[in-house]
Amino acid sequence: MTALPVTAERTKFLRLALALDAVVTGANGLVYLAFAAPVSTLLGPGAGLLRGIGIFLLVYGAAVGVIASRPAISAAATKAVIGLNIAWTLASVGAVVTGSADFTTIGAIWAIAQAIVVGVFAELQITGLRKARTR
Repeated sequence: MTALPVTAERTKFLRLALALDAVVTGANGLVYLAFAAPVSTLLGPGAGLLRGIGIFLLVYGAAVGVIASRPAISAAATKAVIGLNIAWTLASVGAVVTGSADFTTIGAIWAIAQAIVVGVFAELQITGLRKARTR
């Protein structure tokens, strides 16, 4: 059995899902980093924690952007992104449920909304990976 070639057309959906994740993640990281104090007041977690998360999100978003921009998208790298997105989703819900992040009401709503968005990114990336592999 021979493998089907992975063409640009077959990775279009996956590339878009990764690129959208990179842009949204990077933008979120930039807001957390640049506006940590007012965001902390609004959401609850301390400004220092938000700055740390902001740096992580900027680096992560840039890495996802690089993965999306490569001529051939790595399945292993995509699976790592999917795994990290699922972990972020579960950790966000866990932080709200346990109260460990000291969220305000708005912060808890934001964390759950963010978890949903990141979970959707993971699902889109799973779908895109499947589309890239099958015809």
